[in-house]
Amino acid sequence: MLNKKTIDDIDVKGKKVLCRCDFNVPLKNGEITDTNRIVASLPTIKKLNEGGAKLILCSHLGKPKGEPKPELSLAPVAKKLSELLGKDVVFAADNEVVGANAKKAVEEMKDGDIVLLENTRYRAEETKNGEAFSKELASLCDIFVNDAFGTAHRAHCSNVGVASLAKVSVIGYLLEKELNFLGNAVDNAKRPFVAILGGAKVADKLKVISNLLEKCDTLIIGGGMAYTFLKAQGYETGSSLVDDTKIDYCKEMIEKAKSLNKKMLLPIDTVVAKAFPDPIDADISVDTVDVKSIPSDMMGLDIGDKTIELYGNEIKSAKTVLWNGPMGVFENPTLAKGTKYVAEALSKIDAVTIIGGGDSAAAVNQLGYSDKMTHVSTGGGASLEFLEGAEFPCLKFAQDR
Repeated sequence: MLNKKTIDDIDVKGKKVLCRCDFNVPLKNGEITDTNRIVASLPTIKKLNEGGAKLILCSHLGKPKGEPKPELSLAPVAKKLSELLGKDVVFAADNEVVGANAKKAVEEMKDGDIVLLENTRYRAEETKNGEAFSKELASLCDIFVNDAFGTAHRAHCSNVGVASLAKVSVIGYLLEKELNFLGNAVDNAKRPFVAILGGAKVADKLKVISNLLEKCDTLIIGGGMAYTFLKAQGYETGSSLVDDTKIDYCKEMIEKAKSLNKKMLLPIDTVVAKAFPDPIDADISVDTVDVKSIPSDMMGLDIGDKTIELYGNEIKSAKTVLWNGPMGVFENPTLAKGTKYVAEALSKIDAVTIIGGGDSAAAVNQLGYSDKMTHVSTGGGASLEFLEGAEFPCLKFAQDR
């Protein structure tokens, strides 16, 4: 278990508390289309608010690349937070983030007030962990709370820089929950422990595959990355997505699984089409073929029915399942069957089920199964880096218990 101080270990009454949240939510025409990350931050916000803190919230949104971009303002987040909390959240609209509006708003705060700063990535120094901006953020608070798992793997001003300067630095409930769930899933799993990896590219998951093979009992491979593994076994893969530079790596991983006496499952049949759907949700004509006979002019875009059955049987006997990455092009209704099946199978088993962020979290949310999972991670890249065994820079400055 994580041995860092949390918001339960501190008294916040009357203190100015800067809390780094992850409000990096999708927007369409200025409206938030998915509030999951905001909702995930509420337990920490409510605890600090009810404890009488003068609560200052900060987050990034999108990639404004160090410039103020009105379409990436956190103003809609302030509005949504006010609705969800049933109380006014003051939005400090400063292009420089810690500007006149922010300073005035913080100065006028009473116990229990909440202020939200503008997008931290409006400042070019944010992603470079520049000292000046870190000092400006730290000057606002007595206590710093990090609750942003989605950026825990990045060393930025608003999570690492400010934490190194704050008098008191602790972590929030969401960050604690994410690290404990993912850590326990990998290191203290109830067995059998089945890891399911999908997504497009082997390159994105090199260290994850190697690390998980040492921890799990069975590794299931799906998605676009499966075709590089199939080619490594000597199969023809037609025009499927294949990373020829990773063929030897895949051979190594197949051998590693054998030497560790771990089961590695690869697709035995695949849904193929002439081309990738364009647009992604377009009607598409498909066929299902054995992986040993993918036509030269076809590409694999989802796992087939026999593979679904093979994977399903393995999932049914699991006591811990960690899933990161879809089984196919799940954004297309015709190519979503494999991903849907995995989500549905996980929702029915009596096991610890952890969804490792990114596209698999989006799929589980879209399909309406998120409340049936033990834990759905809010961080894609952060989940992957954690599963690789990486140390998170933001934890270095959080105080130990």
